[in-house]
Amino acid sequence: MGMSDVRPWGSWEILDEGEGYKVKRLVVRPRQRLSYQTHAYRSEHWVVVSGTATYVLDGVKRSAGPGETVDVPLGAAHRLINEHATPLVVIEVQRGRYTGEDDIVRLQDDYGRAGVMLETVGRLVDSRL
Repeated sequence: MGMSDVRPWGSWEILDEGEGYKVKRLVVRPRQRLSYQTHAYRSEHWVVVSGTATYVLDGVKRSAGPGETVDVPLGAAHRLINEHATPLVVIEVQRGRYTGEDDIVRLQDDYGRAGVMLETVGRLVDSRL
């Protein structure tokens, strides 16, 4: 536990993980957004802790405030966005047979990372994360 990383959009930290699940704390910097992406092996459940989350789920844009939740089904295209001047904090619960950081297919990315595809679980065609 405690593994973390800084990304161009903000940061994440693993709070807990076990077989079939992972819990992360995401902090999205003001006016930043994560890539529009899908996952082959996991679903996600987001709980907004502070700030206002704007999100896109299968092409539909919505928002959620503190205490509200968002379910991202396995395989759904999704993106988390902070359109505001204060940080957005979200708790993300991942559930699935594999919750590794390389289970990401980026459909669109503001930071030049689109096109990262899985060849097999744990092995990337392009390792830019």
